[in-house]
Amino acid sequence: MPRLNKEQGEAVALLSIGTFLEYFDLMLYIHMAVLLNELFFPKTDAHTAGLLTAFAFCSTYLLRPIGALVFGYIGDNLGRKVTVVITTTMMSFSCLTMANLPTYAQIGIAASWIVTICRIVQGMSSMGEISGAQIYLSETIKPPARYAAVALLALAVSLGTSAALGLASFVTSFGLDWRLAFWVGATIAVVGAVARTKLRETPDFADAKRRRKDSRKRKNAERENLEADSVQPEKVNQKTSLALFLMDCMWPLCFYFSYVYCGNILKHTFGLTPEEIIHQNFIVSLVQIASLLLFVFLSYKVYPLIILKVKLLISSVIIITCPFWLNNITDPFYLLFLQSAIIFFAADAAPATSIFYKHFPVFKRFTYISFTYALSRALTYVVTSFGLVYLTESFGNWGILIIMVPVCVGYTIGLRHFENLDRIDSHEKIRI
Repeated sequence: MPRLNKEQGEAVALLSIGTFLEYFDLMLYIHMAVLLNELFFPKTDAHTAGLLTAFAFCSTYLLRPIGALVFGYIGDNLGRKVTVVITTTMMSFSCLTMANLPTYAQIGIAASWIVTICRIVQGMSSMGEISGAQIYLSETIKPPARYAAVALLALAVSLGTSAALGLASFVTSFGLDWRLAFWVGATIAVVGAVARTKLRETPDFADAKRRRKDSRKRKNAERENLEADSVQPEKVNQKTSLALFLMDCMWPLCFYFSYVYCGNILKHTFGLTPEEIIHQNFIVSLVQIASLLLFVFLSYKVYPLIILKVKLLISSVIIITCPFWLNNITDPFYLLFLQSAIIFFAADAAPATSIFYKHFPVFKRFTYISFTYALSRALTYVVTSFGLVYLTESFGNWGILIIMVPVCVGYTIGLRHFENLDRIDSHEKIRI
């Protein structure tokens, strides 16, 4: 197992801790939504309440593509480090606002709008966060240690999610003020932003920026055509961007189904209280952590693309049989097994993330990767959250396959594309 040097180890630690804090804040509202939506949105019938829940959830992701373009520009022009510091600072301000926000009963519809704006800000900032951190480590550490290092960021996301759920469960179980959770979130976000100022710029970006600067000086001196300069950024392969998009759609589908869709089943079918739903989702999040720990470890032993093929095979079987299990589950305990199975074998990008990212040129990498990631989340969450409201009304639990099956097919197509690229790279290295 290759060792990291001191600077690489510090970068992994700082980015992992920062990602943990960022996603703790982001997921805090999502996992307390069964409680907070009743405080910040007007009470309505079950159908309208479902739409409001979908709207509150999607507001976090709808403007993520815009955030991706903004932070992509910053990341590709000013650097990776400055981006992750800015995003953490934005998260702390929005979390602080929600900690002090009056409820719907106090200020009416204004509460609904303000909390939605805060969620949008958090969604935009989290976009620059995760992409920036993953790109930073991809450009700093060489394989095979790179695979596990980047996958640790996905683990940090899960740990942040579990910590948010754990705190939400603690606050609601003991009848404490829910605002306490957001005060904690705001505090740790500030700590994360300060800690990240110690990072250095990535070697890949710093070297590419230096070479571009030298190239421009030579061009001005020799009056050469800039387009002929080999240092200029390459064009992005649109098929590669599409492949990454298709693969990125899988995780949000699994996440929404396990935590939100099943959460609604627990509430409306089994009559669980918000506190009980939060507690069960907390258990699911622990399963998610166990899954990531396993696959991070395996990435040292097994090539990441092989791991993804196995995950895809198992998750596809679970998804196809999912409606059957939902129609026959009679106890929340058995639903917990289904939630856990979906999350454990969810075919996401980890631990092969850095393999995908190397196929994007340095000066366009941040923009394309973050935009693709953001667009996949926004589109998948909107289609899934609103679509399931109507599809399940018309087709029952079988309606979820109308969304799940195409996403599985898309993931398969994307994975095959990157396998082909990887095979081409291997052949070129052999010839060299």
